[in-house]
Order: sequence, then structure tokens, then C-alpha cells
Amino acid sequence: MRRREFLGVLGAATATWPLAARAQERMRLVGALTGVENAAAAQGRFAAFVQALAQLGWTDGSNVRIDSRWGGGDAGVIRKHATELAALKPDVIMVTGGASMTQALAATRTVPIVFTIVPDPVGSGYVESLSRPGGNATGFMQFEYSLAGKWLELLKQIAPGTTRAAILWDPSFPAGIGQFAVIQAVAPSLGVEVFPIDARDGRELERRIMAFAGTAGGGLIVSANPSVVVHRELIAKLAAQHKLPAIYNSRESVDVGGLFSYAADFTDQFRRAAGYVDRILKGEKPADLPVQAPTKYELVITLKAAKAIGLTVPPTLLARADEVIE
Repeated sequence: MRRREFLGVLGAATATWPLAARAQERMRLVGALTGVENAAAAQGRFAAFVQALAQLGWTDGSNVRIDSRWGGGDAGVIRKHATELAALKPDVIMVTGGASMTQALAATRTVPIVFTIVPDPVGSGYVESLSRPGGNATGFMQFEYSLAGKWLELLKQIAPGTTRAAILWDPSFPAGIGQFAVIQAVAPSLGVEVFPIDARDGRELERRIMAFAGTAGGGLIVSANPSVVVHRELIAKLAAQHKLPAIYNSRESVDVGGLFSYAADFTDQFRRAAGYVDRILKGEKPADLPVQAPTKYELVITLKAAKAIGLTVPPTLLARADEVIE
């Protein structure tokens, strides 16, 4: 073969190498088990996750396929989706919330998991430590327990006449005990007596809130647990009906009529979770990626909800708010 012909053949072959390499690339699979499908805030967070992945070079339908499922706080649905996703043997699963995390770990101890909005991952047994998770999971905490005390402080600021606070919790949820303990510890210094209300059963929840509202000076703290996700609309409705100032642990409750929420910037967590998914897809292990605490918090207040219960939000609190909804 002449030299010119050889170089031509070599050049043509070289030009096809990237095409051949791309053709041989395996489509990566990312499972996602997230929150409430019909909640705008949850949809926005998931969109931020997908966008952040794309910015890191992972485009859904191109070099990665994202199989997303929505749990909505329902234990049975979450268990079903977790089992199905694990059976697909994805490269990594991104999960949202403690209930989803529990079921994801029950379904697999080998598939890498990146979690978001999970309270107390060490106390719940999801990881060995924050700095060295040690297993197949890592991710981003929902809050540090000190935040629960902040909820009571803010409730007292928005409604100074509050002397009694009902804590809506789920006693079967591991992190619920820690949240209640912090609130209970802070309460005496603020002149507030606290009352736990089990949020698991809707009818019982309604009955207990009605009874609690019969005495003046009441307010609600809606702590972080799957039950309040399921009953978020009912809780917001009852708070308005009985004119109870209420602080919520997530923006979803504000979106359905709740008065105000103070929580981590969960959209930021989803973006950062995409970074961990990227690192795992490139070969890093969850056991070596430290669990991260929130770095941003958001205070969201709804003036319409305040007006409905005859409450005037103090200007100092409005000035501190990250978002005020008319």
C-alpha cells in the first residue's frame, strides 16, 4: 500500500474511533424515589436535580436514564417503589426523606444511595458516621436537631401570646423523639407548655387538634415526619379553622395554605445531590463521601394565612423572611 493511501485509511479509522467509543458507552441508570408528585416545591427540587446532572454532563435520555418514582409519604407506596428500583440494579438511587431511605436500605445494601432531606442519618442507622458513612449510602441531612428549638422561637415571635404548643409528630419515627426533646428543652425559657399530638391517623389528629384549640394561647409546630406529609392539607385546614398559628417543617405545607415554614433550602440539597451522583457514576464510593449538613435555611411566610386567623406578622419577622407570599 502506498504511503498516501495508508495515511488516508489511518485517518478514516481514527475519525471513527470516537463514534465507536460512544456507541460502546453503557447507558447509565439513576433511580429516584422522591416526595409528593403533585407538590410544586417537590417538582421544582427534582427539576433542579435533573438540571444539575445535565450541567455535569449527564443528560437524561442521552448517556443516562432517570427512572423516577414518587412516594408521597405513603409507606406502602414507598416500599413498593424502593423494591422495584433496587431490582433494576441501577448505578445509583437518589432518595428523599427518612421513610424512603429506610425502605431503600431494606431493598438493597449494594446499590449506591444518595439521600436528601433525611433527619439524623446516624441515629437512624443509615450511616456509621457523618464523616465516614461506611456503607452504600451518603447524602444530605434535613436539619440539625437545634432547628427544632428554632421552630418554637419563631412561633413565639409571630404570635407572642402563644403559651401552649402542640407538637405534631410521629412517635414511631426515629428522628421524632429527638425533635420533640429539643422543643421540650427550649419551651420553659419561652414560657410555653408543649403537648405531643400523634399525626399518624387523620381522624385522631383532627379530634386532638380540635380539643387542643379549646383553650386560648395555642399554636402548632409541625415537625418533620412522613405522617405530616400525608396530612399536610388537613393540618393547614385545621390550623386555619381553629385560628391556630402554625409553623411547618417544609415549604410544601405553606403551598397548601400553611402560615409559615422554616427549613433548609432543599432545592440546594438536590443540586448538591446531583454532584454526589456524578462522583459515584465516575467511580467514587458512598462510604467515602461525607454526609453533609444544610448550609442554607429559608423562612417563608404567607400573609393571606396570617390574615385568615387574625394575625399581624411583626415587621421584624417580615424583614427576615426569604419569601413573603401575599
